[in-house]
Amino acid sequence: MNPETIAAQAAHQPDPATGAVAPPIYLSTTFERDPDGDYSRGFVYSRSDNPNRHSLENLLALLEGGDSGEAVAAAFASGSAAAGAVFQALAPGDHIIAPDDCYHGIAHLLRQVFAPWGLRTSFVDMTDADNVRHAVQPNTRMIWVETPSNPQLKITDIAKMASIAQSAGALCVCDNTWGTPVLQRPLALGADMVVHSTTKYLGGHEDVTGGAVVSAADTDLFQRIRLIQNLHGAVPSPFDCWLTLRGIRTLHVRMPAHCANAGRIARFLHDHPNVAAVHYPGLPDHPGHAVAAGQMADFGGMLSFQVAGGKDAAMRVAANVRLFVRATSLGGTQSLIEHRASIEGPDSATPDDLLRVSVGLEHPDDLIADLAHALD
Repeated sequence: MNPETIAAQAAHQPDPATGAVAPPIYLSTTFERDPDGDYSRGFVYSRSDNPNRHSLENLLALLEGGDSGEAVAAAFASGSAAAGAVFQALAPGDHIIAPDDCYHGIAHLLRQVFAPWGLRTSFVDMTDADNVRHAVQPNTRMIWVETPSNPQLKITDIAKMASIAQSAGALCVCDNTWGTPVLQRPLALGADMVVHSTTKYLGGHEDVTGGAVVSAADTDLFQRIRLIQNLHGAVPSPFDCWLTLRGIRTLHVRMPAHCANAGRIARFLHDHPNVAAVHYPGLPDHPGHAVAAGQMADFGGMLSFQVAGGKDAAMRVAANVRLFVRATSLGGTQSLIEHRASIEGPDSATPDDLLRVSVGLEHPDDLIADLAHALD
């Protein structure tokens, strides 16, 4: 089946007991054993598995892995928990190559939690594949890709990263939160695993936190991630899984609208005299435009721009919007704007004149008018 059909039906059949078309929420924490002591119905305890989480994981595996039937997924309580499980599945002394522009939570996780634990990370500019090749060490076990990157929307060639990883005997793992399986299919491009913050576009309504790891195959490393999921217990609640499933049902309808609105706004900002730079891969002069066009179905709903006049001018623009909400996060129906450097902390490499924008589903003319007012 096509991804649109899989998403719209959420890979769900009507409830056999009641005929309910919408899936029920299974709040039970524990499940009955058979008289002989077995669990023939497949569920023991909700930390280990739950019918709602089982449905969500199956759907994510289908969306990212296609109809091969080999992909598997594990859902977590947040995107950070999902990423942390991937890193912890490695061993102390292992080496990771990560992008120099990435979600600051991932950089902090690697530097503050896993570096003392013994995991080594090299942060490089992945827009140039030679930088990654030169960063490979004998103990390199993973290349962590984030494309488009957060917050400067750098584009990394996933297929090239997967090839470098394979040559090095390492894994290629791609954070596909901004791309989503509607716009970008890293596993089809050679990546071994995909990570999501399902809080963002998959949930899509700013009302549920979650994360996921999808593996192209049920490997030993994925089984270790599954073990960490179970033993650490950083799992989403049944209701969280139900909300995420509900959000995914409209993902294929929402993403084209996000993309269309972001493209309109990027072109407006590109021509505005008070904007110093626009970062959006859909613009022909973006350095990663050609690579993005080759590996993405569209260019996404995220953009960032730098305001002429520096940090103070950028803060004034954010302060004077009326429709955009000044808030962290992204991927919901409402448009958000944020001064990223101030949220990332004093060690941030993000330019202090940069504003990150999550373009929502409002009418683009209204959003453009709001930005024009703030920029003026």
